[in-house]
Amino acid sequence: MEKEADLEVRFPAKAGTRVVAVAFVNELWMSEAESEVVLRPPMAQWDVYWRFQDGTPSLESVTIGGPYSAKGLGDTPSRRRIFLCRPARSEDEGPCARTILSTLARRAYRRPLNGTDIERLLGLYKAGRGEGSFEAGIGEALRGILVSPKFLFRVERDRANRAPGTAYRLNDLEMASRLSFFLWSSIPDDPLLDFAANGKLQDPAVLEREVRRMLADRRAKALTENFFGQWLQLRDVRSAQPDADTFPQFDENLRDAFVEEAELLFESMLREDRSLLDLLSANYTFVNERLARHYGIANIFGSFFRRVALSDENRWGLLGKGAVLMLTSHPARTSPVLRGKFVLENIMGSPPPPPPPDVPPLKENASEGKKLTVRQLLEQHRANPACASCHARMDPLGFALDNFDPLGGWRTSEANRPVDASGVLPDGTRFQGPVELRKILMSRKEQFVTTVTESLLTYALGREVEYYDQPAIRKIVTEAGSSGYRWSSVVIGIINSTPFRMRKGMEPAAAAGLP
Repeated sequence: MEKEADLEVRFPAKAGTRVVAVAFVNELWMSEAESEVVLRPPMAQWDVYWRFQDGTPSLESVTIGGPYSAKGLGDTPSRRRIFLCRPARSEDEGPCARTILSTLARRAYRRPLNGTDIERLLGLYKAGRGEGSFEAGIGEALRGILVSPKFLFRVERDRANRAPGTAYRLNDLEMASRLSFFLWSSIPDDPLLDFAANGKLQDPAVLEREVRRMLADRRAKALTENFFGQWLQLRDVRSAQPDADTFPQFDENLRDAFVEEAELLFESMLREDRSLLDLLSANYTFVNERLARHYGIANIFGSFFRRVALSDENRWGLLGKGAVLMLTSHPARTSPVLRGKFVLENIMGSPPPPPPPDVPPLKENASEGKKLTVRQLLEQHRANPACASCHARMDPLGFALDNFDPLGGWRTSEANRPVDASGVLPDGTRFQGPVELRKILMSRKEQFVTTVTESLLTYALGREVEYYDQPAIRKIVTEAGSSGYRWSSVVIGIINSTPFRMRKGMEPAAAAGLP
């Protein structure tokens, strides 16, 4: 590429964890408090990487190289965790290498090591040591650990004494891996491995104590980011592209604030062990100045986030959050269909059927003539009998959120007409706006908790739930009801459930193709 040289830059960085950010900056704007730099929307007419037809640039990838001109060996927290000892004499190198590699491999393989494991790694160490230093030998063995299937795959082997296709209980080490990847998206730590190696995870009191410890650990933030990102599709916030002509006020700081608000809100619910129902009714959120200004919350200054009480009931719960409202909109207009579908799928657990083939798309407003509201456009669309049945379920739920524009800002008019946020459910229940919709959803709290539990169990197992999982789900929900559906009760219920603690062996046909 002709301008490739312009896209490379070198900068000094001290060893350790650092945050590197890259953005297309067209214009800077300082807030009234002069405490926050706002990045305007990415500039058009850029010849680096074209992703969208309107010429808006998008970053494909960033590659970080180095270090360049490094002097001596680094000293970082990660290196100190690897090199548990430093041999002072040549005869100390072998025992030190054994200590280092056995500790690393035990964590990486997520189980105690056997003699074969150690000897293979020491063989790699000796090969690397023969061509360089002690550190070169450790590096060669470490590469062997990182490419080993024992590290790369979570293996749950069929029991030799079990008939193919029968279910069996996981052993403690397999249970420890399932537990850590569920709550931390990572390997078990030493305390959890110690309990598993000693066969103590079968003790319900020990298991519950470990679960609560892990939920209180900072690594449980992975559950917030990954589960909610997957369940509510919050990962797609990064790729959403509101129309720049319709919403010139949108900027990257607002996008980042939407993500941060959602993650902080969900993390607080887990950390404080609140009820799952707070997902619908939480009367607080986390904002910085940019987001507070967008929501109309006064007296918030600065770029850091802080917890605030919400006096506006329309903003309570996840249905009042900018991330959800932007994801369930089109670039230039709201979509009661997408918002209604979101409520049906993620809150009521009753997704609509897929649309029939050859259904015409919703007609958009023409450039000339009288503009119609989205409600009026959908009324025309529902005149088609093939569309009417599904839209009768989705649209009323979405209409209740129509006071929120595609960026989640509050509005009272659309196309020069007052917003009509009323709806009627198929059973005849009438409601008006997000507050009344939330009351209806809260009146069906067990339905909502069941939906969240199914999604969380899907995440924990790494597979879709099946009909034979339903008794376990009902038991989890029923038992969690005595605590007001606290997160810890649901999580512990999942971990104690039959689907989580057991595995079905392979059928003969499936196992035949394995080496």
